Amino acid sequence: MGSSSSNLDAAVGQGSKHICIIGVGPVGLGALKVVKDAPQFKAGLWRVTAFEAREKIGGIWYPAPPDGDPPLTALYESLSANTPHPLMCYMSYPFPPGTPLYPSADTIYKYLEDYAEHFGLTPQIRLSTPVTAVHWDASSSTWNVTVSGDAGSEILPFDLVLVANGHFRVPRIPDTKGLEAWRAHGKITHTAWYRRPKDFAGQKLLVVGGGYSGLDVASDTRPFASEVIHSITGAPSQDTDGGRFKRRGRVAEYRGPREGKVVFEDGSVESGIDTVVLATGYQFNFPFLGEPEVVSGMPPSPSLSPVPPVLRNSTYHLWPMAKHMFPLVMAYPPSSIAFLGLPLRVAPFPLAEVQTQAALKVFAAPGPLDLAHEAAAFRTEKGDDPMVIADAWFRFGFKEMFDYRDELYEFVGDAYRIPRWERELFEEKDFLREQWRALEEDGKAEEWSRGSGRVGSRSRSGESSCGRFTAMSGKGATHIRVSRKAVNLIRNCREDIRFE
Repeated sequence: MGSSSSNLDAAVGQGSKHICIIGVGPVGLGALKVVKDAPQFKAGLWRVTAFEAREKIGGIWYPAPPDGDPPLTALYESLSANTPHPLMCYMSYPFPPGTPLYPSADTIYKYLEDYAEHFGLTPQIRLSTPVTAVHWDASSSTWNVTVSGDAGSEILPFDLVLVANGHFRVPRIPDTKGLEAWRAHGKITHTAWYRRPKDFAGQKLLVVGGGYSGLDVASDTRPFASEVIHSITGAPSQDTDGGRFKRRGRVAEYRGPREGKVVFEDGSVESGIDTVVLATGYQFNFPFLGEPEVVSGMPPSPSLSPVPPVLRNSTYHLWPMAKHMFPLVMAYPPSSIAFLGLPLRVAPFPLAEVQTQAALKVFAAPGPLDLAHEAAAFRTEKGDDPMVIADAWFRFGFKEMFDYRDELYEFVGDAYRIPRWERELFEEKDFLREQWRALEEDGKAEEWSRGSGRVGSRSRSGESSCGRFTAMSGKGATHIRVSRKAVNLIRNCREDIRFE
């Protein structure tokens, strides 16, 4: 993989190009590794510097107290992977043998540290150096990147900017009627500040949101709270555990914060609620990018033709984007900046690698990025409404993530395609996660993890993260209550997985 020899030849004579990576979480680390693998970097034609605001790498996986507005990370004590690690890991680096199928946060953080050390990434990383501004300088055809460090502020020119600052920090607060009054009374928080379930001991708790964090908080707090109500849009009302755990639909209104009264979309009412934990997601936020490079809000008209002059951030999506990563605008060259890891419902580690390969291909030779074709593709696939298009453009279904990665592999000239077992296992990942948690509760997870990675051939060296499940599928299908289909998917992974 990497850029072609023709791209390398094209770079000769242009002088050394400097690449900036903003953020050294999982996506930024993957990007840095790919840049260092590029023949232009090895030939001395490209340089790269990655800036990280915090004192260590890791992004969301590097813990921090729930201080600040917002906190430095949304990491809570019970957070673990929501995707099996054979699907989650970088294509270039497997989790070590014996890793639990759904690793904990500290295991993932150690994996990221090992990844950086293994590939020698630290010399190009500047820690405790936040990027405060990024502006396009048309006169020099470079990006002026302002950073802040111990020595003060400095402005550095870069030829390519790879934005990898993540999108799980700034909380999204819904505009539900009455919510602001509850916030004023200190009865509303967000999962960005959530750390441990015992903080809600004895409380009647309302958890709002049906994503992974909402499910985790509702599950974690049940042994501690006097009562947990979980609000999920469209969910039917259901009471279990003698009424100590309730599922309700969307919150329609927050009434009387002193009485703790909430009305749900079906008209039902709950009173005496002590605290509301919002698990309502996060905003796309790029504080270092402002006008004219990025404008707040959506386009004022549905017209997308021929190519919009500016990039817009609605906080739900960055729009418009070619290939989900290149600004489809005319204000600056789309080949000079790429936004990595924006799509939702994806495995970001392997996606970061192939997205960076695509960014480097276009940076080295912009020709393959056909802006007119990319603009027309929006209407062909999604219609004319920019809000509908933008929302669908970043929120992938189960199959779309893999189709997208395959399209990028084709774009960069890589013959690799996502194997069928990986697509099917991804569709089973939530069911498997439930069963894995049951194993953990039964104290059997360590036994099942022992020896994993020693059978199979995802790696070219003969190792795989799936071997233990192959070896134990006989008794495991009964003990863990995993469906035969899921066990077969894990078994089949040994045939097609690739590491380099």
